[in-house]
Amino acid sequence: MSIVPRRTRAWAGAALAVATLASVVPLLGQSSAGLKPRPTTQPRPTTEARRPDFSGYWAAGRAFRASEKDPSPLPPNTVMLNDAGAIELPSGNFGGLKVKPAALAAALKWKPADDMTLSKACQPQSIVYTMQGPFPFEIDQATELIVMRLEYYDIVRVIYLDGRSHPPPDAPHTKVGHSVGRWDGNTLIVDTTHISASTILNNGLDHGDKVHLIERFWLSADGKTLMARQEFEDPDVLENRGARLVAWDRQTGEHIYPYECDPTFVLNYSPSKK
Repeated sequence: MSIVPRRTRAWAGAALAVATLASVVPLLGQSSAGLKPRPTTQPRPTTEARRPDFSGYWAAGRAFRASEKDPSPLPPNTVMLNDAGAIELPSGNFGGLKVKPAALAAALKWKPADDMTLSKACQPQSIVYTMQGPFPFEIDQATELIVMRLEYYDIVRVIYLDGRSHPPPDAPHTKVGHSVGRWDGNTLIVDTTHISASTILNNGLDHGDKVHLIERFWLSADGKTLMARQEFEDPDVLENRGARLVAWDRQTGEHIYPYECDPTFVLNYSPSKK
């Protein structure tokens, strides 16, 4: 758990010909007096309102500043964690999360050295933890999906916006899970299931594979900051729900770089080196 760092012109012409034929056929046989002018172009449906553009590079995640506010009220039985960005809670402090006995015992037993092994050092955490960490990422946005490419462990998220549902409960679980999104005005709401067991907090508290993650993303008024509220629940681990507020600042001309984790770094922390 330790952090180490267009369509072609021919297609368009064919489509126009089909549309023109469709408008003319119903009028054949009518007198010119009965004809009514038709618009040459169809108005854009009001339901296809212009969406906020999240595309681009977003610098390392951080906590909200004092001037930044969450416009939505916190749901009942939900506690706000204050560990976004580089902040980490000390051992035994779970930020107000009500941890069930078995999960609590495991968390209290955990030691940082448990993960400082060659087999574990380069295993990424799930998006429950990584999305709130101090890591940059890039967004590629299309009409029916959004792709988030994190620098941390080269994690890639795909958020489907085409109306599909989650797969069956027994479908494979991964560290990024299965994400579906929808627009609520200018806010993107992302619902994620099928996340494999991993980290909640960097002090030993883990979630199971039944964790459910909901995220709300929106832009600041000037469009320079991407803001989010993360909410999660896990019936096997928690009695209540957790939430976090995270912000990323837009930077032009920047790109993410390969993470290239080398597990041998843990050898520098072995007891024999001390």
